[in-house]
Amino acid sequence: MTYPQIDPVAFSVGPISVHWYGLSYLFAFLACWGLLAWRIKYSKYPRDFTLDQLSDIVFYSALGIIIGGRLGYMLFYNFSAWLEDPLLGFKIWTGGMSFHGGLIGAFVALWLYGRKINKSVIAITDFILPAVPIGLASGRIGNFINGELWGRVTDAPFAMVFPNAGPLPRHPSQLYEFTLEGLLLFLILWLYSIKPKPRYAVTGLFLIGYGIARFIVEFFRQPDAHIGFVAFGWLTKGQLLSAPMIILGLIMFIMAYKRGNQLCNNT
Repeated sequence: MTYPQIDPVAFSVGPISVHWYGLSYLFAFLACWGLLAWRIKYSKYPRDFTLDQLSDIVFYSALGIIIGGRLGYMLFYNFSAWLEDPLLGFKIWTGGMSFHGGLIGAFVALWLYGRKINKSVIAITDFILPAVPIGLASGRIGNFINGELWGRVTDAPFAMVFPNAGPLPRHPSQLYEFTLEGLLLFLILWLYSIKPKPRYAVTGLFLIGYGIARFIVEFFRQPDAHIGFVAFGWLTKGQLLSAPMIILGLIMFIMAYKRGNQLCNNT
């Protein structure tokens, strides 16, 4: 298949260029807000959050994801380059965001916000995480347009030749992640959380679902050239970071149903 070479710059206003990658993040936050606002206003199962609180949650999440995602990428994947050029950490329009770093950053930001409104961070994540995969899907489209995070060499009929990745066809792993981490995980979480579930259950299921999806896709995604495989001749950094997510998610999910008495629309 032919890779659709899309200009990473969506449009320019004078000297300011707006990149599709940045717009993908904007769409992600707007889509999450819209879905959760609908759930607050129209779901037959009330949620213990107001629209004003939702706006604050999205704002705090955005700060945590952007700061944590960029710091995580520089720490986990590109630390040596960051030491050489400290300003590289601010150039998010060039691509390079770590999901795992963004997740940690969002948890910290929401923990701080939860203290302000007297809600636990898990109460907040149980509420918002069903919408998050739509944001992840948008981000993967941004990766695809940027022509980054491409897959391994393959002779599959749907392989593509990516710019800056050599002449050989590769798996479009960004689209695999769009499908598994994005659309599929969204359907699972959104349908599962229609009715309020025990505290920790939704957050646990998100960690399990994302961790498994990412672990699988890493078998098709090309490891970073400066990192390669981190163990056993096949384990990637992404898999190494995803494995604890799966374990933690399983613990939380089991714990939720053992407790089973506190639903996710309560504080």
